[in-house]
Amino acid sequence: MGRGKIEIKRIENPTQRQGTFYKRRDGLFKKARELSVLCDVELLLLLFSSSGKIYKYHAPSVHSVKEFVQRYEAATQTTILRDHCKEINSERAKMEKSCEQMEKEIRIMTVDETENYTVPSLEALERNLEAAMERVRKEMEHKINREINYLENVVRERQEEGYSLCDKLSHVQTINDIAGASASVNHDHDLDLKLGFN
Repeated sequence: MGRGKIEIKRIENPTQRQGTFYKRRDGLFKKARELSVLCDVELLLLLFSSSGKIYKYHAPSVHSVKEFVQRYEAATQTTILRDHCKEINSERAKMEKSCEQMEKEIRIMTVDETENYTVPSLEALERNLEAAMERVRKEMEHKINREINYLENVVRERQEEGYSLCDKLSHVQTINDIAGASASVNHDHDLDLKLGFN
């Protein structure tokens, strides 16, 4: 009996998905190894798992991943590594500028007693502190309003649950009353029958 075809789609069960990943990865690496040995080719295989972990295989003739990528860049006239370095340097420059700006703002908002401030610089410091206080107040109001809305929703849900339980209790009580009345009628009817036979 041959193996059945499987549908190629994402495996929903995480344990099964991970097991399949390891099996298929090992199979893929085995095929890459066979291809490199049988056909005497240089190859590099990179895999990133869903958690971001990297797995790599390169032919024994490939000394390093970096060297292989540089050869690829030369062959295809692209600049993978250099573009990536430019991106990183640009991002670092932005972060450094942002840090400098934040440090400047912190220095502006603190009063150094050893410093001889002018009246205009103290007025500027006062304006900055008032603006910061206003931002803090707005954020606090926003958070308080969100908490109030959340609590109001919780109270509303509990009230609805209470009403629902009252309705159910009332319904059960009505059924019990009807059952009790029916039993009483049947009991009276049975007594009448017994008395009639005597």
